[in-house]
Amino acid sequence: MLVALSIYLACGAVAGILAGLLGVGGGIVIVPMLLAVFPYQGIPDDLLQHLALGTSLASIVITSISSARAHHQRHAVHWDIVKNITPGILLGTFGGSLIASYMPTMFLKIFFICFLTLVAIKMLAKYQPKGQREMPGSLGTSLVGGGIGLISSFVGIGGGTMSVPFMTFCNVPMHEAVGTSAAIGFPIALAGTIGYILGGYNIPNLPPGCLGFVHLWALLGLATASFCTAPLGAKLSHALPTAKLKKCFAVFLLIVAFKMLYNILAN
Repeated sequence: MLVALSIYLACGAVAGILAGLLGVGGGIVIVPMLLAVFPYQGIPDDLLQHLALGTSLASIVITSISSARAHHQRHAVHWDIVKNITPGILLGTFGGSLIASYMPTMFLKIFFICFLTLVAIKMLAKYQPKGQREMPGSLGTSLVGGGIGLISSFVGIGGGTMSVPFMTFCNVPMHEAVGTSAAIGFPIALAGTIGYILGGYNIPNLPPGCLGFVHLWALLGLATASFCTAPLGAKLSHALPTAKLKKCFAVFLLIVAFKMLYNILAN
């Protein structure tokens, strides 16, 4: 178990640095890492994707608190947007995670592959929507939050790849959209974690140390290490050529997506 915990700590450290360095959500990094590591821990193939998604969201519960607190201290969080979007976020993510718990692994894998590919293309194209309108009212914002939460639950992320473009499209300055997105990540992760715990509670053949579809040992290693290394990644972002690194990371995401697709087609 100590060897496994060390592996999860290493994964969390890498995920934290990349998240802070490149400004990408931890789930984009954590889910592929868990999919690579879990088979060596004897986890059945039909449980891999569900456990990776649930564990990723559970780790974001912890890291999002630190991130949101840091952005709040810089006055970069629109708490009115957080308040309006949270009802939809909670319903969409909780419902989505329950639905995903009963979905075939193959569907979730293909959905994740498509999502990774879209994120990578967006990063390579440097696409950012221009502000064209104001934020909708509380109902409209909540409905958008429901969609963001639903998709986030299917891919195990904190929603930043969707909430940031939505807010910038609504004329929220970029740094404030990023800060607000960090705060939105908490209700996404919390609702998704509860959904995956409940959805996987009575699933047979779960490995020891799991609470539903949340792997507790992996959660401990990921959350502990990423919480410590994310500030280092943020510091490095001011010293390293982040734009070039993002392109390299986008290529890495494409490689991961194509490898997952190859494994599906090969089996």
